[in-house]
Amino acid sequence: MANEISRYNDRRNVSVFDDFFDSMLNAWGSYSAKVPAVDVEETQDEFIIKAELPGFDENNVKIYVEKHVLHISGETDDKNDEKEGRKYLVKERRHTSFSRSFSLPDGLDESAISAAFENGILTVTLPKMPEEKPRHIEVKINK
Repeated sequence: MANEISRYNDRRNVSVFDDFFDSMLNAWGSYSAKVPAVDVEETQDEFIIKAELPGFDENNVKIYVEKHVLHISGETDDKNDEKEGRKYLVKERRHTSFSRSFSLPDGLDESAISAAFENGILTVTLPKMPEEKPRHIEVKINK
């Protein structure tokens, strides 16, 4: 765990009912629709998190790090859907929000985390700290 990014799952404030309801939805396969699909890659120099966020734009997404946990959340803005003189006959799309959290491993440069958003894909880059190499110390003999 010290060398990998893992999902952060703080369930302390979840009621028994909510826990049961979440597990029931997950069993039916509908719960996963509420959170974006995420890929996590590792290279020699960084971790890369890519999240699918169709219907979102960069103004609807928030990213922050707190206590070695990366938080990504977003909310669609459907206020622009209501235009004067129009009424919906069918409205299947709805207001959507999500929140994902990931525990970060030691050795990341948290001050250098960056994010980009293009074509509905959020890419968060988490650079690793350069490894400190052992320094050779020469021992001198006093004569």
